Amino acid sequence: MRSGPLAIFAAAALWGTAGTAGALTDAGSVPLAAARLVLGGAVLAALAARSLAAADPRHHGRGAGEPADQDGHLLGHAREAEKYRRGGPAPAPARSGIGAALASGLGLVRGRPALLLAAVAVAAYQLCFFAAVARTGVAIGTVVAIGSGPVFTGLLSWLLDRRPPTLRWALATTTAVAGCAVLVTGGEASGAEPGGIALALVGGLLYAFYAVMASRAIQTGLESGVVMGLLFGGAAVLMLPVLVVTAPGSLTEPRALLVAVYLGCATTALSYLLYGKGLRTTPVATAATLALAEPAVAALLGLAVLGERLSGPAWAGLGLLAVGLIIVALPERARTAPEPAAQRTASGA
Repeated sequence: MRSGPLAIFAAAALWGTAGTAGALTDAGSVPLAAARLVLGGAVLAALAARSLAAADPRHHGRGAGEPADQDGHLLGHAREAEKYRRGGPAPAPARSGIGAALASGLGLVRGRPALLLAAVAVAAYQLCFFAAVARTGVAIGTVVAIGSGPVFTGLLSWLLDRRPPTLRWALATTTAVAGCAVLVTGGEASGAEPGGIALALVGGLLYAFYAVMASRAIQTGLESGVVMGLLFGGAAVLMLPVLVVTAPGSLTEPRALLVAVYLGCATTALSYLLYGKGLRTTPVATAATLALAEPAVAALLGLAVLGERLSGPAWAGLGLLAVGLIIVALPERARTAPEPAAQRTASGA
């Protein structure tokens, strides 16, 4: 399998551990989610700041037209520096540390307002998801939010990038979403509430929006870690008031703090670094479908760690989900170019 889908699978596997980790503490889901996003966003923002500082040609004397390294570092910053070399305004005196990173980050956001909107979408997704779960239940809210994400992602990618979904993607996504629904609900879809369903659908759309915006930014040459740092660093700032309001008394116990650190560092920072790397070579619609591995990992961990049991329909749903993921992850066959007519004539064809 190619490295892009593998990175997406690894990210989804880390997301799938969040539920099991949260079950190990009595802290509420909202403060844990807020802490997860704030801590993870802070880590991603710090890593992005380090990359921006290292990539600044004013600090290293690197030529603006010099190619980037194998990981795609510096490509976007070299393009910015190229504008100065072609007669643009002279760059400001070099700054270091936090000031330089903030200046670079703000410059990137000013040139790409969609990234700012995507950061808002990251924070809003968390709020919509938990509001949906509170109104319509965990099973239905999770299925609608997570299951609608790949569909919205494919539609947005089609609308914005003129990249129509393939028949194989549609088949794989339909199979995976159906499997996810049966797995999470166990074949029983009771308790649906229209307002909660609507909030979950908005959550799925928000997820699709920030995934597509991140993919587009990465495809234009920005380093994936920088893109994720901008998105989740901005979202962390927006979620900080939620953490301040909900965390007191909830995250003071040592186990709760350890869980919050794990959720922030592993299931947010590390997972989205992997997700961003996967987006370099994987179409965003395919990546969104591959991310449906999250509930499968969560279900298997529930069996192994929490002693949970799966019903017969849930096992069938797990199988359907696996089939859908395998279909979308398999590399497409390379198309062979048709043989020229003159060559076929010469060979007696």
